[in-house]
Amino acid sequence: MIASHLLAYFFTELNHDQVQKVDKYLYHLRLSDEILQDVSSRFRKEMERGLKADTNPTASVKMLPTFVRSTPDGTEDGDFLALDLGGTNFRVLRVKVSNNGLKKVQMENQIYAIPEDLMRGSGSQLFDHIAECLANFMEKL
Repeated sequence: MIASHLLAYFFTELNHDQVQKVDKYLYHLRLSDEILQDVSSRFRKEMERGLKADTNPTASVKMLPTFVRSTPDGTEDGDFLALDLGGTNFRVLRVKVSNNGLKKVQMENQIYAIPEDLMRGSGSQLFDHIAECLANFMEKL
């Protein structure tokens, strides 16, 4: 019900009959707390399977481990790289943080397409492409 009212809010042209039609269709998409907990539990298990070397090949959610040691606390200073590998793109982001009392942040980024054959190919091919993209980005700085 909330979703239909949000739709009605964003599309104020909808009249009452249209809102009722949306409610009618969305009603069947509602999930109980129990079902949501079950979906959440299954998703978490699949992510865990995706992170383990022995179960990753058969996991429905492919995962790569990250090694983040800490989160920012405001004392950072210097140049940082952020890498984001999505379904079709690889984004490289350089964040330059100056902590000389002004807390100045400058960012530069570049998005590189990941061809589908690389996303479905071997990890070596994918990471070679990522390395080439990263080298290209660094050369432009």
